[in-house]
Amino acid sequence: MSSSTSSSEWRRFFRLTVTVAFAASALLYLFIVTIDPYDILPFSPPFPRSPVDSNARFAFPALARSGRFDSAIIGTSTSRLLRPATLNAEFGARFVNLSMNAATAYEQVRILQVFARHHPNARTVLIGVDLQWCGRGEPEKYTGRPMPEWMYDDPWLRGYREMFNLNVAEKAGQAFGVLTGLNPEHYGRDGYAPFVPDERVYDPARVAVHLREAASLTWPDDGTDPRSWRLAALDRLGPALDLLPAETRKIVFFAPFNHVFQPKAGPGHALWAECKRRVTQIVSARPNAAAVDLMIPSPITEDDNNYWDAIHYRVGVAERLAHDLGAASRGEPSEDYALLRPEAVSTARR
Repeated sequence: MSSSTSSSEWRRFFRLTVTVAFAASALLYLFIVTIDPYDILPFSPPFPRSPVDSNARFAFPALARSGRFDSAIIGTSTSRLLRPATLNAEFGARFVNLSMNAATAYEQVRILQVFARHHPNARTVLIGVDLQWCGRGEPEKYTGRPMPEWMYDDPWLRGYREMFNLNVAEKAGQAFGVLTGLNPEHYGRDGYAPFVPDERVYDPARVAVHLREAASLTWPDDGTDPRSWRLAALDRLGPALDLLPAETRKIVFFAPFNHVFQPKAGPGHALWAECKRRVTQIVSARPNAAAVDLMIPSPITEDDNNYWDAIHYRVGVAERLAHDLGAASRGEPSEDYALLRPEAVSTARR
């Protein structure tokens, strides 16, 4: 075989390889943008998509934009078990749960920004408060989980560019499985997902170990006046509420931590008291806003059997809390909560 023939065959082989690779890439890209696993592309078919990424920071921007909802829950894992269907009945609304595990105050505000931008007539927004809002000092911006900032703007053009990678291809495959019924939904189409273990494996002895560990934690104490403490995350709360119209009902609630995580004295007690004071002050300055304190000694928080650990309650308790929040919005008293600004609650929009 002559060298010219061999060179010609190699050129044909190279062109064929490039052509096949290009065609395969094009087909893969077409599959990805057609399935659109993050539901953010404007020209993809209107499939009945549900979130597929286990990292809610990727999964929830599409839900925050969806016109199927007029109300939202913002928070961390301490709010994730609130079931939208129950809240819908309580508030006469269409809720989406946008709470994300360990979400920082910054991340919570970012998802609220998306919801507010696409729901100028939002009906009700619930914001759960826990240590992510009440921690002392400067909070972390992110938790260490990837945060796709581009999804939180209007990502139409950039979205097509970001779709072309192997991770998104994997999610497209998962989304295809959900659409065809081959895979189960990771989240409900309203963002709800019961992430705690199955009730059938509930073990009070194991829970008791978790509660003892939480009770042994120490709270920082520098001997200074709590009013001088820097609770920097709360600097974001007022502007977050200001994203919403005056007509939107805004309910900020303290998560019902187990009693072991509610110190009755010392720096831990001082921290929660000061955070509640500041949250009440912030809420009081906004129209149609209320603060509800579920982090009190109550039939919920005093019963260890209501919890998996010091901060995560059981599914049945979440149903009770949803009813409690509805009652609080109507200004009704309860052993389960305190109304930190009851006059605002009673005038909230029905």
